[in-house]
Amino acid sequence: MTTGGTKTMKTGGGWRRGLWLAPLSLAVLAFLAYVLPPYLTLDPSRSRIPPPPAHPVYYPILVLHVGCAAIAMASGLAQIWTGVKGAPPGFHRLLGRVYVFCGVLPAGVMALALSTMGQFGPVLIASDVTLATLWLTATITGYRMMRRGQVAAHRRWMTRSYALTLSIISNRLWLPVVAATLAPHLATTFQGNETLMYYAIAGLAGWMGWVLPLILTEWVIVGRVGAERGAAKRPERAPSPVLTGGPAN
Repeated sequence: MTTGGTKTMKTGGGWRRGLWLAPLSLAVLAFLAYVLPPYLTLDPSRSRIPPPPAHPVYYPILVLHVGCAAIAMASGLAQIWTGVKGAPPGFHRLLGRVYVFCGVLPAGVMALALSTMGQFGPVLIASDVTLATLWLTATITGYRMMRRGQVAAHRRWMTRSYALTLSIISNRLWLPVVAATLAPHLATTFQGNETLMYYAIAGLAGWMGWVLPLILTEWVIVGRVGAERGAAKRPERAPSPVLTGGPAN
């Protein structure tokens, strides 16, 4: 992703990139199509997360968070595609600024505000605060790296940032898995306390939703950096001598 400077950061191309970019695009578009419509109505009764009556500002903040996070998802995905297709540098940078200033920064701040009104237990609150803090930190660091002209570092930090942006999708995938795992233990481990079990489900899915993708992302980044350093240390092969022959005597 590129947010400033004069260089275009190309993420590469080819059929191998399509193996993960096409499914990623489908996942992002499907998730947005599922999540956004109820919030576009501005009707609290249609909210996918019931607003707590004790916090009347919860729903407006939630709507802003969802909207800005959707902008981050869409603009981040568009940036990947423009990098693959070699879009003009100006357009690529514009998308980067939209991602940072209209997407992640306001969505991250709203996420911190929502975490103070958490209604699914302390484990999830701790996860939400940590996630929002890392999300903002990775994005701001990536933006600063680009402003300094450190394109490689910018790419690494923005890769982390976008992985955290998409972690909500992973979270939704883990929820039914964790619920199915813990439900049989309601009468034993949770002693029949459904609220406690729901807190455990939300908390575990919350942590797994962003920690596991971030670990995978870091593994990819480390592998890529190692490959780049190995290529840089590899000595260049001297050109083969050109054999010329004179006229036969």
